[in-house]
Amino acid sequence: MPITEVGGRRITLSHLDRVLWPDTGTTKGELLHYYATVAEALIPHCAGRPVSFVRTPDGVQGQRFFQKRPPAGTPDWVTTSETLRKSGELMPQVQINDLATLMWAANLACVEIHTPQWRAAAPGTADRLVVDLDPGPGCTVVDCCEIALLLRDRLAADGLHAWAKTSGSKGLHLHAALRDADAEQASVYTRAVARELERAHPDRVVSRMAKADRTGRVFLDWSQNSRKKTTATPYTVRARPEPTVSTPLSWDEVAAAASPADLAFTIADVPARLAAHGDLLAPLLAPASAAPLP
Repeated sequence: MPITEVGGRRITLSHLDRVLWPDTGTTKGELLHYYATVAEALIPHCAGRPVSFVRTPDGVQGQRFFQKRPPAGTPDWVTTSETLRKSGELMPQVQINDLATLMWAANLACVEIHTPQWRAAAPGTADRLVVDLDPGPGCTVVDCCEIALLLRDRLAADGLHAWAKTSGSKGLHLHAALRDADAEQASVYTRAVARELERAHPDRVVSRMAKADRTGRVFLDWSQNSRKKTTATPYTVRARPEPTVSTPLSWDEVAAAASPADLAFTIADVPARLAAHGDLLAPLLAPASAAPLP
């Protein structure tokens, strides 16, 4: 098995020709190449945060599992932090703070990377707000785009600047940078905004969790602001039939989307987007972007 050195760390790579996406023939080697290519943009969005992984060692059509604890054999140079669970137990979790850790994780077929809206150093502080726009039966991401524009303007009315990305699955994620907030406050606020939009557009928006209520509507999932929840990290690959990516968008792209294909990006597409536009979510990381909840 080949051994490579990344950032002064020696990593043993294995089964690079293993096909992880049978429908497209995409291999683990291609996954590693993608993550190495976008690492400069991806890592700042998850650095300092405990990460959870979706692992698919036998490919996306085989067994998959959501892993929060460090995998067996985690090298001692991988940074970890302790997360307080609901039971009161402290649980170690990996942080992806550098390229070596990202490559080590990708080599374990950690296809998806998920992070909470808080940093390990300040678990009581929510520094990001997120709304997951999920299209119900009969809707598509285009419907999500229409609601995202309404949500953007509603958040702006409270002084919160929102940025959008695809979920890499069916819908969109909207993020805003927060200051002086905690997870409970973020959840309460986001739920109130979601309910307000539901009242204003009852035929297009739903904020209730019941799946039976979602047909023909866009579900505004406010619950991912909970301290216990995580969201797909910007630029993470998704364990879907194709190697789609949770991809930052411009608001012009959101407004112009005419079909789901317009917002479907894979690991073959995103590096060129980054080269052309840079990280469209970079402003989310700027301290000046953070605003208090009303």
